[in-house]
Amino acid sequence: MLGIIGGSGVYNIEGLENTRWVKAISSFGEPSDEILVGELAGQSIAFLPRHGRGHRIPPTEINFRANIDALKRLGVSDIISVSAVGSLHESLAPGMFVIIDQFIDRTFAREKSFFGSGLVAHVSMAHPVCGRLGGHLYEAAQQIDIPVVRGGTYLAMEGPQFSGLAESELYRSWKCDVIGMTNMPEAKLAREAEICYATVAMVTDYDCWHPDHDNVTVQAIIKVLTENADKARALVKRVAPRVQGDATACQCGCRSALQHAIITAPEARDPAMIEKLSAVAGRMLNN
Repeated sequence: MLGIIGGSGVYNIEGLENTRWVKAISSFGEPSDEILVGELAGQSIAFLPRHGRGHRIPPTEINFRANIDALKRLGVSDIISVSAVGSLHESLAPGMFVIIDQFIDRTFAREKSFFGSGLVAHVSMAHPVCGRLGGHLYEAAQQIDIPVVRGGTYLAMEGPQFSGLAESELYRSWKCDVIGMTNMPEAKLAREAEICYATVAMVTDYDCWHPDHDNVTVQAIIKVLTENADKARALVKRVAPRVQGDATACQCGCRSALQHAIITAPEARDPAMIEKLSAVAGRMLNN
């Protein structure tokens, strides 16, 4: 099943059939919203509004653990994250899409792991997104003439305020490409849950560093987001059958991320944690 995490505008896709909103269930509290389940070109799809319908939840208060856990319990094997970002490069103009391959996590007020006391694990984040899924997205975007770049570093900030000029220039000096508030710890949790994950970063503005553009505003972001909505829907529609027909998916390394990650000895594992992680880590814990 293909999971899409993003704004509500992405879900109104022509050809999406047998749709229904289902109650999202998680061991980690309440997810952002119910999940819209349907079929698109033979591919089962689950759409989760990251901020809730109507954009009710700010980035820091998103229950990322519940969102990923709920999607895993529903049977989601691949996640495409559709996210608005600011550009930190002249060449990445508003309206462009970037298929991210790296993150720098500067968030500090969020739960970042499913694991903890009583059951410890350390997954690799050297390559934090699924290259196979990113390749499908890039090729699908090219096929429908979406201006797209393959590869880029996403700086994840806490928010909800936008960057100061000094911060923006600092991130540019780190060679970051885009900046956003939502993909961390989302990507880390997807890796812990052994779900293939890729980010489509939709550039809405130049953050605040560009001397020839106004400082970023919500109104400006919404304007570009609205213009990008059709592109995002077209991309999801085009990539769904590519995911459905990918015979190599079962061999993807993302699906065995926990194989050597759990460090707590079996006899020392907390039974309550084992139960809580029944969906996320059941493949490893139930053997």
